[in-house]
Parts: sequence; C-alpha cells; structure tokens
Amino acid sequence: MESAFAIIAEPSRRAMLSLLAASERSVGELERELHLPQPSVSKHLRVLREAGFVESRVDAQRRVYRLRPEPLMEVESWLASLRRFWSAHVDALERHLDRLDQQDRQHRKPRPAAPKRRHRRPRAKGRTR
Repeated sequence: MESAFAIIAEPSRRAMLSLLAASERSVGELERELHLPQPSVSKHLRVLREAGFVESRVDAQRRVYRLRPEPLMEVESWLASLRRFWSAHVDALERHLDRLDQQDRQHRKPRPAAPKRRHRRPRAKGRTR
C-alpha cells in the first residue's frame, strides 16, 4: 500500500479531499466541480477508498463519498514536528523584530509639533465678502 504522502501527492486527489472535507459529494458532483471525466474521478476515488481516506455509501442510484480523517493522522504527526520547528523560528524572529523596533524608537528624534490650523466657518448662502 502507498504511503499517505504518495497518495495525496497527486493534485486531483488533494482537490477531492478538500471538497470532501467541506461535505460529502457524489461522483457526479466531483466531476462537475473538478472538471474531470468520470473515469478519472472514479480511478482517484478508488485509490483514496483503498487507502482509507474516503468511504462511500449508496444513495438511490448514486454513490456518495465522505472523508475519513484517520489516514490523515500520519500527515498530521509529520506536520506537527515541522510546526514545532517553525514555531521556534517564528518566535525568535518576533523577538528580534521587537528588539529592532525598540531600538528604533529609542534612537528616533521626536518630531516637532505641527502648527495648529484654525478652521473657518462655512459661509452662509448668498453672503459675499
């Protein structure tokens, strides 16, 4: 069996998973939304079904597919390690930018206050100077 990564590497399958994450859909709905021919949609759904990413049920004359989140846990655990890595680096960047901002504020000269403007009252209609 292919790994979860190999299965979701295919763009059409990722698109199907995204659509199915929003709501269950029939083969016909997936065809229309993805602009793919029925044999292609069926082929990709078979791969996703055999890998456990989706399950189907029969509804009258059509087969309706829905997402199964369990196989995505392999991907999630891999992403969690990357999140920890990036989180530490993003936190360090944020601290660095805060230090730069603080230094900039300390070295910035205060701006002279702008002169206050007096506002004129609007003239009454028909009145001239």
